[in-house]
Amino acid sequence: MKQKMVLKVQMNCEKCRTQALRIAAASQGVTSMAIQGQEKDELMVAGNGVDSVKLTRCLRKKLHHATILIVEEIKEKKKEEKKDDEKYTSPYYVYPCQYQACSIM
Repeated sequence: MKQKMVLKVQMNCEKCRTQALRIAAASQGVTSMAIQGQEKDELMVAGNGVDSVKLTRCLRKKLHHATILIVEEIKEKKKEEKKDDEKYTSPYYVYPCQYQACSIM
């Protein structure tokens, strides 16, 4: 199950941001991550089977303050099969006439 989560982490300097990204990258199942928010204090993590509680605990050990804001499932868009507008029609066969009177000149 692919999911996206947003964590609020206290990141005051560039060193803290780098450390938060390293911790998130080391977590199992993470496919993408980014720092977002107006004050650059939110960490967005997306992945398959990421445990949000374990990730938050690791961030709290290193950076002291981390809370979970949003955890939501990412729904994949299904590709719609192209349907032909024309319905299947059986082929039209022309059989030659057996009689000479009907033959085409």
